[in-house]
Amino acid sequence: MTAAAVAPGEPAGLAEATAAIRERRISSVELTQAALARAQALQPALNAFIAIEAEAARAAAQVADEAVAAGRPLGALHGVPFAHKDMYDRAGRITGCGSAIRTGHVASTTSTAMTRLEAAGAISIGRLNMSEFAMGPTGLNAHHGRACNPADPERVTGGSSSGSGAAVGAGIVRAALGSDTGGSIRLPAACCGVVGIKATQGRVSRHGAMPLSFSQDCIGPLAASVADAWLVLRLIAGPDGLDPTCMDAAPLGALREDLSDLHIGIGGGMFAEGLAPEVAAAIADAARVLSPLAATVAPVGMPDLSAVAELANVVAMSEAAAVHFDWLRDRPQDYGPQPRMRLAQALAIPAPLYVRALQIRAVMLSEFIDTVFSRCDVLVVPAMPFLPPLSAEVDVGDDPRMNAVVSAMTSFTRPFSYLGLPVVTLPGGRSAGGLPVGLQIVAAPWREDLAASVAARLETALALGSFARPLTLRPAA
Repeated sequence: MTAAAVAPGEPAGLAEATAAIRERRISSVELTQAALARAQALQPALNAFIAIEAEAARAAAQVADEAVAAGRPLGALHGVPFAHKDMYDRAGRITGCGSAIRTGHVASTTSTAMTRLEAAGAISIGRLNMSEFAMGPTGLNAHHGRACNPADPERVTGGSSSGSGAAVGAGIVRAALGSDTGGSIRLPAACCGVVGIKATQGRVSRHGAMPLSFSQDCIGPLAASVADAWLVLRLIAGPDGLDPTCMDAAPLGALREDLSDLHIGIGGGMFAEGLAPEVAAAIADAARVLSPLAATVAPVGMPDLSAVAELANVVAMSEAAAVHFDWLRDRPQDYGPQPRMRLAQALAIPAPLYVRALQIRAVMLSEFIDTVFSRCDVLVVPAMPFLPPLSAEVDVGDDPRMNAVVSAMTSFTRPFSYLGLPVVTLPGGRSAGGLPVGLQIVAAPWREDLAASVAARLETALALGSFARPLTLRPAA
């Protein structure tokens, strides 16, 4: 797919965009209008947006330019356009959660993540498509239609942050907010060839974001580069009195360039079995290019994670059933077939099984840290065992095969959601047909900096960047 025309003079990254606006080499109005033009031109083909908010975005961009002219203090994303998954509350605006049930829901408050991005000066151009209520790794949506993969419109974008992956992958915006409960940032990043970060559970406030599974939900960015994703994560992370589960952890600093003291593990076990040839080749390439940069790059044995998928599903769907209990009882016909089937099944999960799955998680996390992170600082594994599947292959409606689709798509992402570990996903290669291959860089709790530092060096070494269309900055006058 060919992206809509990029306006001359657009900056190459988020930090560069803010600098260009601050130095008046380009205006926020120009950048925002260019993003809106791309969004509107590509919407018929991509279906990335549920709502393009052109009027509000242009007005905000005008205010941003006036602040520059007046010499007022500017934030780290001042005047830069982005977009957000349709699950973040903004006071006086609709938050639909990709559903029919909340189509007209108007929020009374603004989510912490959106508040922090707006405080940094970012301008949202619209609400992005998503799996209904964030339930679905493929990105299919019975109410709004599916977002299409920029690399191949017949392929899924991954879900549930489907519109976020498509919008960044097509170069409409450099960054977008997503969320991740079992892979919902990492799968769209992998399928659409962009970068996604799932932080440690509790790193980013979930206040004002649609809940799915309160013990696994994570808020985070999808972006065109590791640097862009890291900048957004740093802005939205940190303690929040409105979310008691958000931890006062050590703040996120700058990424390190020197990896010479790091030990990098290449995951074995289930992460090395049954891989598509392109996925196996991407892992081998990552090991090859990282070897001269790190202290060691070596295979690492893994504990048995074969039960994790079911344990994670028990936890996530039990908590989701509690969130949706009243609607499921009173308005079952307003759900799409796939989430309705999954929620109905979740109601049958016994409470002792849910509690036991929570108890086992702490034991498995301790074992994983002892057996894996005692031998390496970060772990490199695939994001999926195969290339992005065709939509026709995974659109099974409410057929019981949906469980097999969910398990296959999330088999490499769910373990790290269940364990609460931080992960950076980035493109690690491309198939002969141009489809992206996603890699995950996994670190111990609260060490997002290590995962992102390795991801950034790998991004540079592979010379892949992201699938987002390149933007160039005109010389200063």
